[in-house]
Amino acid sequence: MGRHKKSIDRPVVPDAKYNSKVVSKFVTRMMLAGKKDVCKKIVYQAMDKLKAKTDKDPLEVFLKAIDNVKPVVEVKARRVGGATYQVPIEIRDARREALAMRWLITAARNRNGHGMADTLASELLDAYNSTGTAFKKKEDTHKMAEANKAFAHYRW
Repeated sequence: MGRHKKSIDRPVVPDAKYNSKVVSKFVTRMMLAGKKDVCKKIVYQAMDKLKAKTDKDPLEVFLKAIDNVKPVVEVKARRVGGATYQVPIEIRDARREALAMRWLITAARNRNGHGMADTLASELLDAYNSTGTAFKKKEDTHKMAEANKAFAHYRW
């Protein structure tokens, strides 16, 4: 056990446009070099593009996209007697959300397109439809956990 105090979760202030804590977390996680206003603008533009493409509430599409990408299990390396096993472990809710956001942002950044708002909107739409790079990452993680289910008894 660590010797330091347990870190506390700070309260998240909801964003101004959608009054959503999830959107606020997403903006913060996507931010580079402290440029929060730039990031907010990109996310809001992506949401507007989602509204134009789907004719649905963009917040609803955004939340469903994140839900579709959230993994349930992941594998962690565990050393037992000189051998390293990939042990499947269930993930708590905060980490599930963090992984989903990270995968969506990474997929959007690696995607070829005209701008970050376009690529983010496309990736969110793909995740909403259960396709795309971020969703594939979740599927791969689940497959890895399923393949290593035999080592579940090494869980700590």
